[in-house]
Amino acid sequence: MSRFKDLQKNLFGGTTSNARQFGMIFTLVAIVLLFQGLTAWKFGDGLTLRSDNLIALFQQNSYILILAVGMLMVIVAGHIDLSVGSVAAFVGILVAKSMADWSLPWPVAILFGLGIGALIGAWHGFWVAYVGVPAFIVTLAGMLLFRGANQFVGNAATIPVPEGFQIIGGGFLPEIGPNTGYNNLTLLLGLAACVAVVWREFQGRRTRKEMNAEPTPMWVSVIRMAIMVGVLIFVTLRFAGGRVGTSFPVSGLILVVLVLAYGFYTRNTAGGRHIYAVGGNARAAELSGVKLKRVNFFVMMNMSVLAALAGMIFVARSAASGPQDGLSWELDAIAAVFIGGAAVAGGIGTISGSIVGGLVMAVLNNGLQLLGVGTDRVQIIKGLVLLLAVALDVLNKSQGRFSIIGTISKPFSREAPAAPASSDAGNPPAKTTVAG
Repeated sequence: MSRFKDLQKNLFGGTTSNARQFGMIFTLVAIVLLFQGLTAWKFGDGLTLRSDNLIALFQQNSYILILAVGMLMVIVAGHIDLSVGSVAAFVGILVAKSMADWSLPWPVAILFGLGIGALIGAWHGFWVAYVGVPAFIVTLAGMLLFRGANQFVGNAATIPVPEGFQIIGGGFLPEIGPNTGYNNLTLLLGLAACVAVVWREFQGRRTRKEMNAEPTPMWVSVIRMAIMVGVLIFVTLRFAGGRVGTSFPVSGLILVVLVLAYGFYTRNTAGGRHIYAVGGNARAAELSGVKLKRVNFFVMMNMSVLAALAGMIFVARSAASGPQDGLSWELDAIAAVFIGGAAVAGGIGTISGSIVGGLVMAVLNNGLQLLGVGTDRVQIIKGLVLLLAVALDVLNKSQGRFSIIGTISKPFSREAPAAPASSDAGNPPAKTTVAG
């Protein structure tokens, strides 16, 4: 095999799940460079990659990316949740009132909000898992119910929150250590990310050797690591080099922790593999011993807890809770998940893919606003881009050409069972293989 084919196979669509994310990452990079060039042409200076713009972009969209983490698990399990925006708004108003009217300390108020989210998720999970009502109907009812509850509790008023609480949505990593011209904690965070990329690459190579599988050519691994580390260094310097008082957002740090935790859970635990099994073939999963009701209950409950967290982060950043919070958040989260490679029928998708999909929509929205495109046209363009991108990808996949979504979804593809030679009633049911 030629070096070019080696590079194409292992860098863009190789055998590791890490490599299968590169297609969407390069799509994100291409959109960033496009708007960087367009703003440089229009204003004489590229605005997209400026430190202040990147920090604001990440901070403004962190709550949507948190919703995308939970929505990915819901969609992989074969469901949908339309209530997340209303749940986020309802929890936000309750938490704001608990601090304003009940004098709860803000750390206790955060725990109170997460508890309310868990109760709401248990309500949704009960109807979906144990009564059998489709999640679409349950969460549509929840969207109406909790939107009305938000306006009833808040009486259509804006409720401010204390400064301590605002840290989780509007705060940044603090300035510590010697004066380097950068935020030192952000530099350390970026360094840790670079080390993690290198460690994961070599860990993957070692695992393949232990399994007696052919490892990725070393020169391809070096190129892959160089690309990822180069991007991380650039982004780290952008975040660390902003104006004094700004750096990597606290909300972004919360998101990073969630992505790492849920990424590990979905890839490396039995519970995570059960979610994919249920979404791939619920009947086969149940026959294999998967607790179907427990899985469905968990994904719905988990989604509402993350919606509660997202709502509190938004309120903290806005410094107040209002009656219009949470509008259309569910649509943004669902779009992020599908752009990131999830299948409508369930069983396919990744946490990292959903985050990249959310960033694609965030950069698109940010770039159009920088160019002065009106809100009405921004919505039209975003809708068309979402439809055309997914339609083109599906068309390419059906014709055997390169497919970003197809590439990302390969780790979770299911082997179709072979047709039985005879209709022997005594044969056991065919098994469905699901890669976790």
